[in-house]
Amino acid sequence: MAEYLTTDEVAERYRTAASTVRYWRMVGYGPKGVRVGRRILYPIAECDEFDRKLAEEQSNEVAS
Repeated sequence: MAEYLTTDEVAERYRTAASTVRYWRMVGYGPKGVRVGRRILYPIAECDEFDRKLAEEQSNEVAS
């Protein structure tokens, strides 16, 4: 079974506010969340993938 993070847990992981995570979701940025009832949960695998993409973007910027 996949493990999930709440919006607050994702905000803590990225050291930002929960409102920022909600904004990211609204604009299509950040880890992809899934709706479970009235809540949005984020699979840990999606957060790991977002981390990988961020690291790749940063390494591309440094190489430029």
